[in-house]
Amino acid sequence: MPRSETGPAFYGPADVNPDTRGRDERPGTFPFTRGIHPDMYRGHPWTMRQYAGFGSASETAGRFRYLLSQGVTGLSVAFDLPTQLGYDSDHPLSAGEVGRVGVAIDSLDDMEALFDGIPLEQVSTSMTINATALILLAMYVAVASRQGVPSTALRGTTQNDILKEYIARGTHIFPPRASLRLFTDLATWCHSELPRWNTVSVSGYHIREAGATAVQELAFTLANALTYVRAATAAGLDPNAFGERLSFFFAVHNDFLEEIAKFRAARRLWARLMRDRLGATSPRALQLRVHAQTAGSTLSPRQPDNNLVRVGIQALAAVLGGAQSLHCNGRDEALALPTEASATLALRTQQIILHETGAAASVDPAGGAWAIEAMTDALEREALVLIDEIEHHGGMLTAIERGVPQRIIEDAAYQAQQAYESGATTVVGMNRFADTQDAGIPDIFRLPPDAEQAQLARLASVKATRDGEACRLALAEVGAAATDGTNLAGPILTAVEARATVGEISAVLRGVFGEHHDGAFA
Repeated sequence: MPRSETGPAFYGPADVNPDTRGRDERPGTFPFTRGIHPDMYRGHPWTMRQYAGFGSASETAGRFRYLLSQGVTGLSVAFDLPTQLGYDSDHPLSAGEVGRVGVAIDSLDDMEALFDGIPLEQVSTSMTINATALILLAMYVAVASRQGVPSTALRGTTQNDILKEYIARGTHIFPPRASLRLFTDLATWCHSELPRWNTVSVSGYHIREAGATAVQELAFTLANALTYVRAATAAGLDPNAFGERLSFFFAVHNDFLEEIAKFRAARRLWARLMRDRLGATSPRALQLRVHAQTAGSTLSPRQPDNNLVRVGIQALAAVLGGAQSLHCNGRDEALALPTEASATLALRTQQIILHETGAAASVDPAGGAWAIEAMTDALEREALVLIDEIEHHGGMLTAIERGVPQRIIEDAAYQAQQAYESGATTVVGMNRFADTQDAGIPDIFRLPPDAEQAQLARLASVKATRDGEACRLALAEVGAAATDGTNLAGPILTAVEARATVGEISAVLRGVFGEHHDGAFA
């Protein structure tokens, strides 16, 4: 049941804490409840960053070029599961998964094909990649170098949020502490070589999609972020400098008012945590910059046109909440990857909100409403309680090792499922107002039947034509750096330039760090 239906039926001054409401707070000023810019979308329209990736690199490049021609202002890459898990397409565990839920990237050749015809100095690229983030970013830098673009000119984000993989998503490879070392290696490398790159996008999206509540999404995401800032500081980075390259990623669910309030509460809470607990003073480091995505878990396979309404409402909530970047899901994503037509309509949803509704003309237009302010207060207060509980366990890394956030999310997901099955929560077209016959959308996206074999052939060609000795020596250097604690970015960049594959580099790291398997926590 939506939070707004379980709260008071009427809000008034007594429901709002006068110490937090910020009656005199202006947008662009601490603690940024009302937005990180004084003029928000009047001067800084949100980035329309549509997520895409499927099949081969060349097929995905075609989708990227199409989206850019339709008005997308930032790219977002979805990688297939083998790439995320550090397996090449020819690994036995990759069979049946190559190119299915994202693009298959095995080697530098694939990454170059992915951005063929796309000038990297002119676009901002987000890569949803975590366990193998350092490898994929090294490939991106190598492709830019081949285009004549220096790393200092590159703009974009690697998700690089490995902690949430243990909490909610599962595409981890190495034990948590080794993974955190890879995180700091990427962060310190970017600090010196990619100064315009966001080194981590701390993701609440996957936590929410796993069944967490809005409060839990807020709390666990910010607790993860605290861990990253502390790790970066321990590695020698100034929290002000690191904080300026840190971004966030939240889901947008159906409870319209709660979602607006969530973004406002997140900004206020993070600004105070960064200042009071981590000692940051730079205004930009105190700002929570957030990419939002409409919630895949809310989409229904029956009556899929209903998803158009859900996505539109969720996108409007993100805009009213002050997101800096937004992806809208396609109406058919509960059935398959979105078709080109569905992806276009999802983009048009954003364009209509920006250009036709007037929602972007006023800064924090929902601010001051008693309900919004009361929910903002409540979300901040409840999330802080949960953050302090994680801190009591010794921080998020220790809490993860004890299974604390995992159990909390599992309980929330179970309760949500019970509410759906009992009818206490309504999903239109699914457990209420469901047609007896619903054919869905027959024209869904399907990969070409030979897509996997074609990728295997490309990979075989890379391995047959590269300099095998140079590749072997480069992989040996990766292993040595992993063992002696040297920053892995340089050796990995050398390895990808020698056309070593994602799977080969990951195998070397597995040999040093070992693997983590779910259920291994105490």
